[in-house]
Amino acid sequence: MGERPVLHMLHTCPFCWKIRSIAEHLNIDYQKVQVNAMKTKKELKFTNGWEKVPVWTEVGGEIVVDSTPIMKHIDVTYNGGELWNSENVTRRDEWIEWVDTNLSKATIPILYGGLFSALKTTTRVSKLEKFGFFSKRIYAWMGFPIMWGIIARSRVKKDGRKPKQLWHDLLTEFTDEFGDAPFFGGQQPDLVDLAAFGYMRS
Repeated sequence: MGERPVLHMLHTCPFCWKIRSIAEHLNIDYQKVQVNAMKTKKELKFTNGWEKVPVWTEVGGEIVVDSTPIMKHIDVTYNGGELWNSENVTRRDEWIEWVDTNLSKATIPILYGGLFSALKTTTRVSKLEKFGFFSKRIYAWMGFPIMWGIIARSRVKKDGRKPKQLWHDLLTEFTDEFGDAPFFGGQQPDLVDLAAFGYMRS
């Protein structure tokens, strides 16, 4: 292994942005390895069956998968668990689940909820992610109608709100929980704040 922990990632993946947000917040020096979006199974075979990004690998070889468990691992390993520590465990657990359930699902409609936004997003993804010459073009022009027509529109239809209104309502609900504090975690951001921030950055 190298001298730095490694994050296997996709540049535009909301779950990967969660990891990038906590790593940057803690000033962790780590290596980013961009995975080919069409070959995740092959490039992540070292995980023994886990085929999704993000994947975090420590210098000693320990492999951690799934975004929220990775965030908790990073917090414990590099920060003594301070970001996950809370005086109100019930509130913390309820809201990390809320963030992971609601904000994660809202990212697809905001990125792919309209025909133009879907084309713009998939074109951007094809430029930023690691694709082969032909797969890049196939994704850019075939991926957007699939994302728009099947996934995003079904979620928009099911919810009933336009994507921007959905995001506005969710962020309002989340920030209302802050009370008079600047963050969910109080005077300083905690792991719930950083998870939400990661979804927003994507």
